[in-house]
Amino acid sequence: MTDSLPKGAPVGNENAKKPRIWSDALRKYAVQNPQTVDKAAKIMWENAALGDTQAAKEIADRLEGRPVQAVEQKTELSGSVETNVNIRPQLTKEEWLKAHGLGTASGAAE
Repeated sequence: MTDSLPKGAPVGNENAKKPRIWSDALRKYAVQNPQTVDKAAKIMWENAALGDTQAAKEIADRLEGRPVQAVEQKTELSGSVETNVNIRPQLTKEEWLKAHGLGTASGAAE
């Protein structure tokens, strides 16, 4: 099912080149202060255990990834089908040959 999903950004997408100031600052702080990050993780874990659904959601998203979002698309087709359009009259073999100047079914030309 996930095979039909697009893989990555389209060719020419330059979003990855944009500066990520907030993320970069948080990563820098996390590297420089691992004990503070550990304390924040512990607090979030404890809050989730006490029933904080947002904390539990954040933990689940970090551990298992965000759930795939279902997208529903409805398409309505409109239009009409016309009958008897370009219906050719049914000709007998004699009529067809005569209409094309090819004589008759017996082979004689008129």
